[in-house]
Amino acid sequence: MKVVVAEDDRTSSEFIRKGLTQEGHSVECVYDGRDALTYCLYNRCDVLVLDRMMPGMDGLTVAKALRAAGRTMPILFLTSMGDVDDRVEGLLAGGDDYLVKPFHFSELMARIVVLARRPQVAEAPSKLSVHDLELDLMAHTATRGGQRLDLQAKEFAILALLVRNAGRIVTKTMLLEQVWDFNFDPQTTVVETHMSRLRAKVDKPFEVPLIHTTRNTGYSIHAPRG
Repeated sequence: MKVVVAEDDRTSSEFIRKGLTQEGHSVECVYDGRDALTYCLYNRCDVLVLDRMMPGMDGLTVAKALRAAGRTMPILFLTSMGDVDDRVEGLLAGGDDYLVKPFHFSELMARIVVLARRPQVAEAPSKLSVHDLELDLMAHTATRGGQRLDLQAKEFAILALLVRNAGRIVTKTMLLEQVWDFNFDPQTTVVETHMSRLRAKVDKPFEVPLIHTTRNTGYSIHAPRG
């Protein structure tokens, strides 16, 4: 079994690595959140042991990014943040289990084994398309009719959410929750502003519009009908 340990405390990381190695498992240790994300995006990982508080990128953001990219490896949060709200936050971010420090290695090992036994869900595709629009979720790039679209991070996130739900309405609330992570007042016009910019890049230069508005409901993306 390949276990990735994302823990910036090198003493704790080495303790876990040594114990897992003695149990016969392959272990990769990373000490920065961005390194954890990059490694798990491009390498095999059967279980990710993830600290919440790390430099570069916090554990919650790492988990959300992995899930958004379609990565389905089990994630075990290992952290000193043990309040109920902290646990709930971790699980909702994409964690499969949550273990609070200090911990016994035998319990950590048992939780890892149980997670590894769970049937793995097929990973979501890394490339999506609607009509002549293509998205590469790994590279965060979009093209239409073979032309590269110059999208900002939020614009790409909105477009990816629309394409994942192609043919279905995506509400403003869904966009605020999944793209802006609950951080904006529901009365804000940030969605409308970004959607206008997105349409200018995705639809305006082309003959056929793909992004559509359903009045007082939300937005959808679909290929031309008929």
